[in-house]
Amino acid sequence: MANQVIGPPASQPTATTNQCQELASLLTRHTDGRRDGFHQTAIDQVVLQRASSVPTAIHSVCNPFFAILVQGKKKVLLGEEVYPFGVAQCLVASVDLPLSAFVVEATPEKPYLGFKVNLDPCQLCDLAIQTSPNQCQPENAVRGLFIGTTDRPLLDCTLRLARLLDTPQDIAILAPLMIRELYYRLLMSDQGAAVRQIATSGSSMQRIAEVIERLKADLARPMQIENLARQAEMSASSFHHHFKAVTSMSPLQYQKQLRLLEARRLMLAENSNASNAAYQVGYESPSQFSREYSRMFGAPPIRDIERLRTA
Repeated sequence: MANQVIGPPASQPTATTNQCQELASLLTRHTDGRRDGFHQTAIDQVVLQRASSVPTAIHSVCNPFFAILVQGKKKVLLGEEVYPFGVAQCLVASVDLPLSAFVVEATPEKPYLGFKVNLDPCQLCDLAIQTSPNQCQPENAVRGLFIGTTDRPLLDCTLRLARLLDTPQDIAILAPLMIRELYYRLLMSDQGAAVRQIATSGSSMQRIAEVIERLKADLARPMQIENLARQAEMSASSFHHHFKAVTSMSPLQYQKQLRLLEARRLMLAENSNASNAAYQVGYESPSQFSREYSRMFGAPPIRDIERLRTA
């Protein structure tokens, strides 16, 4: 199946562009002299990304997050879907998802820059109940990844949060307040209905998220759809439908990506060989593991790990 492209990047008004330029200046100063990649900040939930060349590929299982692209371009893949990600757009993941991301516009003089906030569903739930107590009812599942234009209040809140990096003495008091405001702005934005699904007790998305946690915890265990459906309090067919609605892939496809990503981590970070890594994540056939690994990462395990270590 050909990849499905989700929405073109939207053009932005001048005021928004100016805010993004200020964000880009802040992020440039706080990542100058550091290697390309993700950088933790003095604000626990905030991570900065910098890339100075293309193509820069990242494969990972992402926890719920909110991100704004402030310079450069990226495309994000979820299953067969492709999400173009441009300046002043926000990307939100509401459940743990295996994502592939490719920086497609970056130079040493003008690097790719991204601002990411890891989301706490419990805090979102508390705020969602306060803002719309009568709306927190179970709803049909929606996609767990979505992209949209960042509105002015949300971008302004993000900019004020980023400015705290210049005044570390203010972070302990002001950062929690600004992050709470960011949650509020997300709930009130055009993407609010989808964000609210993260925080809706008993929603299909929340039940699928709980199943995803089980899949991650029991990675090597053979999948039993009936047991997972029972946990989600759904029939097998309904569970399959809602799981694919949230993740864009079947439970089996999702588990396969989790296994391959974990096997890659084991080989790269723990020096495990390919056979041991395959066994640890639940593969019984090394040849099948090698085929599926090559299909996902573009090279057999040994060659891929050697490439990553010399990059």
